[in-house]
Amino acid sequence: MNGRYIAFAPLQGYTDAAYRRAHHECVGGVDEYYTPFVRIEKGEVRRKDLRDTDPAANEGVPTVPQVIAAGGDEFARLCDALQGQGWGRIDLNMGCPFPMQVRAGRGSGLLQHPDRLEEILREMQRRPEVTFSVKMRPGQESIDEGLAAMPIVNDMPLVHVTLHPRLGRQQYKGVADKEAFARFMEVCRHPMVYNGDIGEIENGELKVDNCAGAKLKGVMIGRGLLARPWMTGDKGAAQVLQDMHATVYRHAVENLCGDSQILSRLHAFWEYVDLPHKQKKAIMKATSLPRYREAVASAMPVL
Repeated sequence: MNGRYIAFAPLQGYTDAAYRRAHHECVGGVDEYYTPFVRIEKGEVRRKDLRDTDPAANEGVPTVPQVIAAGGDEFARLCDALQGQGWGRIDLNMGCPFPMQVRAGRGSGLLQHPDRLEEILREMQRRPEVTFSVKMRPGQESIDEGLAAMPIVNDMPLVHVTLHPRLGRQQYKGVADKEAFARFMEVCRHPMVYNGDIGEIENGELKVDNCAGAKLKGVMIGRGLLARPWMTGDKGAAQVLQDMHATVYRHAVENLCGDSQILSRLHAFWEYVDLPHKQKKAIMKATSLPRYREAVASAMPVL
């Protein structure tokens, strides 16, 4: 994958602005960091999401805000909010598999509603000043849903399509379907980005078997990078975790209130990280900051 595009996938509760900055400054090697999706909640654009996409919080970090919408109206309101912050680059989530979003016709559920996709297409066309991309699944219940949506996706003004080749109903279970990805590469007019089960680099190259080709723009990595954030850089695991943790710790202490809130954020930093069981258990069970700091210090020498 040398020379190809690398993106950091968004995960709610993990890849917030503080984490994205920590990775960018301490590791690097990522072309774009995607924000957890901005959503409509109780009839309004969620303020918490807009705080995370505040350009001041993302200054110097190559960030792409992501939205999730059930149709043209929601999509327009979300784009208005982000453009109001000064963003000219927006990603649409058509892949979230969580039942609450799917039942509302968002995420991978949107693939079951081609009429709503048409609304979103028209809304994109009304905004030539914005650079769009989409992240999608092959379908919610069947690959036929995603393939049927591709003529509309092909008409969208996109820089690329990111595909996670599991059906929405699978969520993150089972094995990513590389053959399904290959089928979408055949019909997709846009450059494609592969996402799903990427967890290693060999001789400086990310391995994406059976997904080669000129249309493969690159990869998007989520859980693999949370587990091994040093993957895209040239520093060792201990150094990366030490540096990133210091940044995230400082931000949590300065911006959150009380040990409980601070520890909740810090535990999320370690949740996916590859650590020996004993050391990880001590970190995750710490209920005070002094015990937490002691557990982290004990974990560093074994990395």
